[in-house]
Amino acid sequence: MGSLLPSASSVRQAAPLVLLSLGLTLALGLGLPAVLRQLPLLFGQEETSASGGVVLLYGALVLLCVVRPPLPRGSLPVAGKHVLITGCDSGFGLALAKHLHAIGFTVFAGCLLKDKNGDGATELENFSSDRMKVMQLDVCSEEQVAQAVEFVTENLEEPEKGLWGVVNNAGITTFGEVEFMSLKKYKEVTEVNLWGTVRVTKAFLPLIRRAKGRVVNMASMLGRMGSPSRSCYCISKYGVQAFSDCLRQEMYRWGVKVIVVEPGNFIAATGILTREGVEARAEEMWREASERVREDYGKSYFSRRTILMKSFVNSGIKDMSLVINDLTDALISKMPYTRYCPSDTYWWIRTQVMSHLPAAIADRIYIY
Repeated sequence: MGSLLPSASSVRQAAPLVLLSLGLTLALGLGLPAVLRQLPLLFGQEETSASGGVVLLYGALVLLCVVRPPLPRGSLPVAGKHVLITGCDSGFGLALAKHLHAIGFTVFAGCLLKDKNGDGATELENFSSDRMKVMQLDVCSEEQVAQAVEFVTENLEEPEKGLWGVVNNAGITTFGEVEFMSLKKYKEVTEVNLWGTVRVTKAFLPLIRRAKGRVVNMASMLGRMGSPSRSCYCISKYGVQAFSDCLRQEMYRWGVKVIVVEPGNFIAATGILTREGVEARAEEMWREASERVREDYGKSYFSRRTILMKSFVNSGIKDMSLVINDLTDALISKMPYTRYCPSDTYWWIRTQVMSHLPAAIADRIYIY
């Protein structure tokens, strides 16, 4: 009697199509019956009906994992727990600091502009709470990170029990095609997004290990897939993913959980891009580009790309609660996920397609 499992070659050939079928079905809202009708069409006549049935079952299980409600995983008490968050001047960091304080955490809010009386730092200081501790923190500065470690240690209720969590949220973004992007700009973005994450994590790991706590790193859907004009940002977030994976494996023996959050498009919610900023950056890139590059690409093409980037300014989800809820779950769940992907349906499907389908197929669907 032959094996009920399909051959390895047929699985390799069919897997991308199964994923694409599932994704398109979810996108179109056709439901499980439509998926079941499509799957048998993906296999040749040489496969047995039993083999097709097994793969049909695999596909149904994949779909079930996607659409099922999350299983209850239990929550830890937050009383007495301390969390450091970087990048609390605005956006996710500011919102998370306020939310964690509201549910009972003691929050160490790292703000880049505290020493300049920035709006975010001022708002948090106005809480006038013993559980909201605002501090100056530039994640690119070895000195300020060392001072932050000292400040946190001095303000822990029980330093010997360590620090429960670090949320590496500080980040910046930019845009521009490779030939218009200076090496200086690549270094500037990675210094904050990647090396800032590494620098802060390394500095606080002894305290985190002591508490058997959590390291939560903010990556992005663009840490899982490339995108035209976003190579600078993608490099930094791919790096965060790699760093997090290696650290997670190293920290198992210490009981520390390392978690990645990969938001989709929340540009409108965070204001990380503005029309004025896009315009200024475009003028800078055109001015600094070589004569050969300007001539080959042409002003018309460059202007169209700039207009396209401006159209993204008000795009995406306007409510940050999806991200804030996932960050919170990463800190308080007894069994946190390794990765959280807060996103709308379109960007979730696009991320899966770009991450799992052969590049030639994925690029044909979304890029050209």
